[in-house]
Amino acid sequence: MDATDSSSTIDEKTARAVAEAARDTGDALPSFAQGLYLGKTDFGLIHPHPRPSADETERGEAFLEKLRAAVEHFDGGRIERDARIPDEYVAILAELGVFGMKIPTGYGGLGLSLAYYGRALMLLGSISPSIGALVSAHQSIGVPEPVKMFGTTEQKERFLPRCAAGAITAFLLTENDVGSDPARLGTTATLSEDGRSYVLEGAKLWTTNGAVADLVVVMARVLPHPGADGKQERGGVSAFVVEADSEGLVVENRNAFMGLRGIENGVTRFHGVRVPAANLLGREGQGLKIALSTLNTGRLSIPAMCAGAGKWSLKIARQWSKARVQWGLPVGEHEAVSKKIAFIAATSFAVESVFELSAALADAGMKDVRIEAALAKLFCSEMASQMADELLQIRGGRGYETADSLAARGERAVAVEQLVRDLRINRIFEGSTEIMHLLIAREAVDAHLKAAGDLASRDATTQEKLRAAAGATSFYAKWLPTLATGPGLLPTSYSGAGKLAGHLRYVERASRRLARHTFAGMARWQAGLETKQAFLGRVVDIGTELFAMSACVSRAELLRDIEPERAEGATQLADAFCRQSRGRVEKLFDDLWENTDATDAVLAKRVLAGNYEWAEEGVIDQSEGTGPWIADWSDPGEHRPDLRHPYGSS
Repeated sequence: MDATDSSSTIDEKTARAVAEAARDTGDALPSFAQGLYLGKTDFGLIHPHPRPSADETERGEAFLEKLRAAVEHFDGGRIERDARIPDEYVAILAELGVFGMKIPTGYGGLGLSLAYYGRALMLLGSISPSIGALVSAHQSIGVPEPVKMFGTTEQKERFLPRCAAGAITAFLLTENDVGSDPARLGTTATLSEDGRSYVLEGAKLWTTNGAVADLVVVMARVLPHPGADGKQERGGVSAFVVEADSEGLVVENRNAFMGLRGIENGVTRFHGVRVPAANLLGREGQGLKIALSTLNTGRLSIPAMCAGAGKWSLKIARQWSKARVQWGLPVGEHEAVSKKIAFIAATSFAVESVFELSAALADAGMKDVRIEAALAKLFCSEMASQMADELLQIRGGRGYETADSLAARGERAVAVEQLVRDLRINRIFEGSTEIMHLLIAREAVDAHLKAAGDLASRDATTQEKLRAAAGATSFYAKWLPTLATGPGLLPTSYSGAGKLAGHLRYVERASRRLARHTFAGMARWQAGLETKQAFLGRVVDIGTELFAMSACVSRAELLRDIEPERAEGATQLADAFCRQSRGRVEKLFDDLWENTDATDAVLAKRVLAGNYEWAEEGVIDQSEGTGPWIADWSDPGEHRPDLRHPYGSS
């Protein structure tokens, strides 16, 4: 039986168990975001806004200045036209130390904080998001991060200096038939008889940087094997650092996408690739935990680049809306357009605030930021896409026209349509919006699941559920009364936030209200709550908005202290965002119980059953007959040509 066949037998219960075992509970450190879902708004966890040390600030600012001077001549249009980042650009980035920004100085890196790393990505991404993807795929989830977090001293000394010097890396998890269900992973690793190496077989899909990488992190299922004591080892999903020039490792295809045309993303296949046992990261079976831990802070690269996109959207919207005149007025003075400008301005401030707060909390190292990072990725990717869409509407036909076409007829080459295309992937990268909803929801209801015990288990017996009910009653008897009242009801609370204090009071009240609604969902559906993904998605979105509001207030207070000349503007932007956000929150609360979820589910089942195939008539589907929906990779057949394009810098 091949690897693909073996993975296909995984049932839902096993898949959930695998995912749950890999989850990092992070109970030792407090989390502001998790508290929002429990009706516990401890603003002391984010106020005052964490600040970097004077040394971190000095080094970070000096690097950003140096980086800007070195890359401002880069031509993003060239990358878009050629669908490739020029070798000389990569060489410059390597010389500057860009590929080692997060790597400690002791291993040849720059040792920058997450905040300054993100600001550098913001700068690079404003030239071309493909550059941002190259750098973040290497450094946020590629070899440097998991080796830094889980590698042995020998592994760090062997790999990190190479990465810092410009050896490009990639992270290989996704497979042809495995996206967010790692229990079905098909790539296998077989331990050799002498125990000195593993042999990899399988293939990976959408391997960003895979077509140019020198080193890759590969997630593979170690097959059961005899242990040193003679007992059978279970193996399990494990992480390996693999040299990209290993015999049998082939990049079979360079994938092309609607956006990010310059990224080196491919299909990577392993034909009996031998990997030294010394390249195993952590222990056998620890691969998923390594992957999830890496993604916790790795996800913050996307909010950083979304913040850059928001800033650019705001700039273009302002300049164009002043220059374009219709019916005797600049278009920005017409209310239909001014509403869009206000949304972009307020949301751009919020996206940057969410990134800055999440990165600062991660840098401080005193808080559990798993939920904060996930919320940041979810919020920023969604809102950046909305800002770009509104910008395209403001620009009209010129927003839909390509930058090259605009330039060809003598107008400023404003690449709004490219921005829309490039940003779209961020709602899929490193956990789709739907998966982020489920991931955050699992953390949001964790306290309920612990309290409910077997009440939340589909497999529990009646007796087990009765025993669990007694424990749950005790928990809720203590917890529910705390949701009745709080400082958000007092008009003088949070007065230190000045004009924004009212928004913090709203967050506190809404947090308790959200916890009550979540409890109502748990009481109503019990074990079935996990299947109510639309309900849970709204719960998550409410918490996301509350977190963004809190981040805006925190950042406005920070700017009042460190950049007083911007304090009034920051307060105005934060106030505008909070007002807009509160409207969305109220709509989400209404939709928790008044919605079309049940009828939509029935309709979807009927669609899948083919009941409405007649509604599809009248079009021509040219994709029919061009191949299966999902290719069968279980039999690699003849080796395809290796399509790697090594950058000159590495």
